Amino acid sequence: MSVLFGEYLTACQLCPRDCRVNRVNGERGYCGAGLVVQVARAALHAWEEPPISGVNGSGTVFFSHCSLGCIYCQNHELASGEAGREISAARLSDIFLELQAQGAHNVNLVTGTHYAPQIVDALVDARARGLVIPTVWNTSGYESRVCLDLLDGSIDIYLTDFKYEDSMLAQRYSHAADYPRVAERALADMVSQVGSYTLDDDTMMSRGVIVRHLLLPGHLQDSKRVVSWLFNTYGDSVCISLMNQYTPLRAFPDYPNLENAVTENDYTELIEFALDLGITNSFMQEEGTAEESFIPAFDLEGVEPTQATGEG
Repeated sequence: MSVLFGEYLTACQLCPRDCRVNRVNGERGYCGAGLVVQVARAALHAWEEPPISGVNGSGTVFFSHCSLGCIYCQNHELASGEAGREISAARLSDIFLELQAQGAHNVNLVTGTHYAPQIVDALVDARARGLVIPTVWNTSGYESRVCLDLLDGSIDIYLTDFKYEDSMLAQRYSHAADYPRVAERALADMVSQVGSYTLDDDTMMSRGVIVRHLLLPGHLQDSKRVVSWLFNTYGDSVCISLMNQYTPLRAFPDYPNLENAVTENDYTELIEFALDLGITNSFMQEEGTAEESFIPAFDLEGVEPTQATGEG
């Protein structure tokens, strides 16, 4: 076990839940993650923003478990830990290099907060063995300073959510009333680390921050507050990705608004609001994206070692 593992996992403070459980001794906190990394899929993915996915796809690694746990999560099987297989840090390092060999534009680390020490170890090893493509930290935005300090220098691109400006909504849907303030502070740290949104000569993102905001049905006004705060704080130095792909997957007796898709009128109004603010560095989704499947099969693709790489 790496010294890094022990330092961060004997009293885990990797996320703002601050559980302080001893994962080295088998304890599990809010996220449900243990000591060993659990991955559900590692493959090229075409559904990220254009400068992330490009032509070849983003080399996405989907980590099991989640420290936020939104009630409307569209990756519930992944977030709950029901999907995925435990692998070593050495195998994870191999996976990064395999994705690069497949032509991935980047290594896209999806919901990896609770495994940050193991991921950093694997990245250091992979860099020493020839990994050169950018690394993307794909996150809910609910990040602790402990985790972000650990990631500093290992991550080139932050692809982060900013879900709510209203703490009551954050508590209702994510059991995290502190989400807005945590996300604001975390975003400031991310921008400080990687700087402004930057594209290379092939119009692929090389450094910087994309902030995603998913419009939830019935909450247009909070979305406007999020967009306004983002632009007033960062201008066009970060890219704002406004998403309409919320898909109701089950009944919500206590929150019937979540049983509906986002209306075209609400999304159009949010886009017009953003444009009127003066936002030019942004991505917007076409009508009908909520009907498409952005959820990959968590079928362990790319997780098992091939005969060429051997076991990690």
